[in-house]
Amino acid sequence: TGGGAIVTGLRRFVDAPSPPPTVERCEMCGTELASEHGHVADVEHRSIMCACRPCYLLFTRDDEGKYRAVPDRYVAVPLAENEWQSLGIPVNIVFFLRGTEGLNAFYPSPAGATECLLDLDAWASVVSAHPVLATARPEVEAVLVRDGECYLVPIDSCYMLVGLVRLYWKGFDGGTEAQEHIAAFFDDLRTKAGA
Repeated sequence: TGGGAIVTGLRRFVDAPSPPPTVERCEMCGTELASEHGHVADVEHRSIMCACRPCYLLFTRDDEGKYRAVPDRYVAVPLAENEWQSLGIPVNIVFFLRGTEGLNAFYPSPAGATECLLDLDAWASVVSAHPVLATARPEVEAVLVRDGECYLVPIDSCYMLVGLVRLYWKGFDGGTEAQEHIAAFFDDLRTKAGA
């Protein structure tokens, strides 16, 4: 009789319906979201929230306040090798973000976004040669550079890259899986920027 109970229990487990898929909701009003949706940055906590179109539009007017809509702008910038080297960044991927305390540089690491020192005079020279870099909106757009390949991107792209590194990085060099995900990320970035 014990064997029959086990079989019955297994049958119930196997026949049990799958749980319904998780529905993503606007983090501001709770409305169900489409797979493609906007993001709003909470600049006080440096976090990103998923937002429906009406909530997203509430925060598109200016660069003030706690919440700001994250633009969907991707621009490839032709950075010369000597310009990249002049910055003296000791890693091959870095993003630059302008906030209330000025310009900061971060690199994706297994521990998250790690701040690194930046030669502001060298950065000013790069921006002078490429004025589009100065148009990055504070807190919501960043300049992302990988071995001299340079893009102006929405900040949520940088957070996505940081997440990929945290999730897949193994050992000293990241391992094959991490490198494949990073390469795919930059392939997608080139497409979005029309590069």
